[in-house]
Amino acid sequence: MRRILLALSLSAGLASGAFAQSAEIEANIAAQIKAFEADDFATAFTFASPNIQQLFQTPENFGVMVRRGYPMVWRPAEVQFLELREVAGALWQKVMITDDAGRVHILDYQMVQMDNGWKINGVQLLGNSDPAA
Repeated sequence: MRRILLALSLSAGLASGAFAQSAEIEANIAAQIKAFEADDFATAFTFASPNIQQLFQTPENFGVMVRRGYPMVWRPAEVQFLELREVAGALWQKVMITDDAGRVHILDYQMVQMDNGWKINGVQLLGNSDPAA
């Protein structure tokens, strides 16, 4: 009986840790999207990993890339978080974004944990709009 209780308490602890991790990741992505909506590219840039910051060099360059390549992220009508999963050791958060025209886009955000919290290390636009994909 003690083993069962120990196993259940360990499982609950792991689940609550995963829930907290997921909540932090979702909050990070949501805050970046909110910054994009306000055209606050300097703040949005702070949610990007050092690799992404090095790639784009400035918040202005980053903002141009987002406006041109990910307009649905820059001006979303609706954002819904789907599953968080681990792929080859990396955490990926799937997000469904509906744009102003009603088109649904599924994006995958690769997340990395840094000393100062979770950062976005890349975004991949998936080829279909099926959230189960």
